Amino acid sequence: MGNNSKMLRGTRISFSSVNSSLSSLKSCQTYINTGMDIATHVALDLVENFNDERDVRSMENVMLEYAVLDRELRHYMRAIEETVDQIKQDKPEKIPDLKSLVKEKFIALENMNSDSDLERNEKYMYFKDQLKDMKKQFRPQSDSNDSDDIEQIDEDIAVTQSQMNFICPITQMEMKKPVRNKVCGHSYEEDAILKIIQNRKQQKKKVRCPKIGCSHDDVKGSDLVPDEALKRAIDSQNKQSW
Repeated sequence: MGNNSKMLRGTRISFSSVNSSLSSLKSCQTYINTGMDIATHVALDLVENFNDERDVRSMENVMLEYAVLDRELRHYMRAIEETVDQIKQDKPEKIPDLKSLVKEKFIALENMNSDSDLERNEKYMYFKDQLKDMKKQFRPQSDSNDSDDIEQIDEDIAVTQSQMNFICPITQMEMKKPVRNKVCGHSYEEDAILKIIQNRKQQKKKVRCPKIGCSHDDVKGSDLVPDEALKRAIDSQNKQSW
């Protein structure tokens, strides 16, 4: 009996090194996220300064490469976690080949990849949304000399609507630090919306989007992201008015 106990204790697997590896991989994920943030800012700078469209597309390719790395890293961490859970559940008498088990699970996950996975990457989706908004705000002026009155009126209307989007639906003032709601797409002054969320949380009530006509009735702080494109448009408009 004593020998059996020793044998069982001898085959007990320590996962401390595995946990250490997972921690290191999560650090790598932080670096990927930072890289994607930098690539987004560079792309927005390119649009704001009317650089060649090819330069902007090159940054989109960089974002896709980061998205691929992020997916691979997530799959590898998931493969490790599932392998560890399986071993803990099965309690094998012999120490299994962890490397082979993880590789097998990783390959299975990678075989299920599709292009839509990359497009659903949260950072990449944010990049695309911000880039689209920046192109609307900073599209180069037409070189045409056509001064058709109807076109001028359309342009004036577009500018007026753009300036209206600079106004926070809560404070009714021009936004200084706008954040966008990922769910409904509306933007607010960060401090104003967070204050409302905090007050409602204390009252145990949900927050309805303050934009008139919006049906979204559960605004959460976790759904808010910096609206960099809008902030740049506001700053640009203010510079022009100086």
